[in-house]
Amino acid sequence: MSTAPARKLVQTFGRKKNAVAAATVREGKGTKQKNKKGLVKVNGAPVELIEPAPLRLKALEPLLLLGQVRVGQLDIRVKVRGGGGIAQIYAVRQAISKGIVAFYQKYVDEAQKREIKDLLLQYDRTLLVADPRRCEARKFGGKGARSRRQKSYR
Repeated sequence: MSTAPARKLVQTFGRKKNAVAAATVREGKGTKQKNKKGLVKVNGAPVELIEPAPLRLKALEPLLLLGQVRVGQLDIRVKVRGGGGIAQIYAVRQAISKGIVAFYQKYVDEAQKREIKDLLLQYDRTLLVADPRRCEARKFGGKGARSRRQKSYR
């Protein structure tokens, strides 16, 4: 067994429609990194490679809101699957937000966690609270969930 101390780690998830994102937030490597900036990867690729650019900004919103001071020392890795492109981006941003809040709750103090949580909730509630809406199942008698075959009376 190695005598290296265990790194601080939390795992959270975010959901939107059928997309599920699982985020792992760790304490950064700190001085070993050249740029001393937190690492953010989505499905193994840097978050800067997300296309198109407006969706990249949507995924980075929690990091931009909280700033480099609070998030700069964290490594965030997100795996996302299911759903469409937009739903995946919303699931990623929710997983990142919940991960940062959970990390601060577990390893930093409660006051800073409360401050971060209030800031995120004030900006956009869906950063921390999942959207419960789901696609309604199709029923018999028509093409979709609510549509019915037209009746003919003659």
